[in-house]
Amino acid sequence: MTQRHLQQMFNRVGVIQIDSVNVLVRSQELPVFARLGPHNRSLLPRAVQSGALFEYWAHAASLVPTKHQHLFRWRMEQGRSHSMAAAIAKVHRSKKAYVEVVHQYIAENGAVVAGDLSERTTPKGKWWDWDAAKLALEYLFLVGRLSARRQANGFARVYDLPERLLPASILAVPTPSPHAAQTQLVALAARSLGVATARDLADYYRQSFTGLKPIIAELAEAGTLLPAAVEGWREPAYLHCAAAQTQPVEACALLSPFDSLVWNRQRCERLFNFHYRIEIYTPKAQRKFGYYVLPFLLGDALVGRIDLKAERTASTLLVQAAHLEPGAKAGNAATHLARLLPEMAAWLGLERVTVCGRGNLAQALKHAL
Repeated sequence: MTQRHLQQMFNRVGVIQIDSVNVLVRSQELPVFARLGPHNRSLLPRAVQSGALFEYWAHAASLVPTKHQHLFRWRMEQGRSHSMAAAIAKVHRSKKAYVEVVHQYIAENGAVVAGDLSERTTPKGKWWDWDAAKLALEYLFLVGRLSARRQANGFARVYDLPERLLPASILAVPTPSPHAAQTQLVALAARSLGVATARDLADYYRQSFTGLKPIIAELAEAGTLLPAAVEGWREPAYLHCAAAQTQPVEACALLSPFDSLVWNRQRCERLFNFHYRIEIYTPKAQRKFGYYVLPFLLGDALVGRIDLKAERTASTLLVQAAHLEPGAKAGNAATHLARLLPEMAAWLGLERVTVCGRGNLAQALKHAL
């Protein structure tokens, strides 16, 4: 697999969500494996390093083709499009001079991680417990005055000036109006989603559903979006005019909880009759399917839920649970998983696959392996 294959994949999906959970592998690597199969794991980092991809708040924290950077400048100007934005903006208002000092420091001294500037004097809490330095960096990142890449050996953002991280040719692209940029993002979402409601189209790049209604109407009138009726869906649906004719789907893939095929849980349930919730925040005793459960896509159906963990010290891909969906055939699912899981283990540099006893697919999978 080459950078060309990765580029073709991004032309289809448009965006890959980033997540810090590393119980199996960083989430952003899984959509690439699901679509391209085993590949050199440096493929994605090299695309970022070369400037082909960049990180921004596209659908949560995400990797996006750098050629689309200009389509997010309206969001950079807005600076209020995400859940942490209010806190970030508050820091900017109350410590405007401090934010400018942070920006000037990076301009003069080069890239930093938040820890280089931290003012924290108390123990750090969980999840989004950010100090003023981190909030200042995130504000500057949100509004486009800084760009960021991830540490090569970790997950922390490394912040630097955009002109040091992004190609000059990208920064020279004229900034479209918010309306024009949002229109292009809706069209990109439609190409990536296949069939989608207006709410689905808005969610893909986390745009305002209310604000997009006129844009979707314009695209429908222009023939870019074609109306579609989907049995069982209450809301009207749309197809992109360039959507390929329906062909048999021969997929066999384990999907990240943050894969674009399933990240919209309501759409996932409408498409696949698959009620899915990630349970990493659920107390262990209350988990139904497991800690880090990957939906198993076989053909055009989600047929199972596989709880996976990379036991790196034991060089083992551990199947902590394997559940079969109602109506799916255990033998068929187990046979395909028995080919896919060793492929995944080898891709991760693990020597073996071990299946624990939990779940109604576990025994069949053990036998197939």
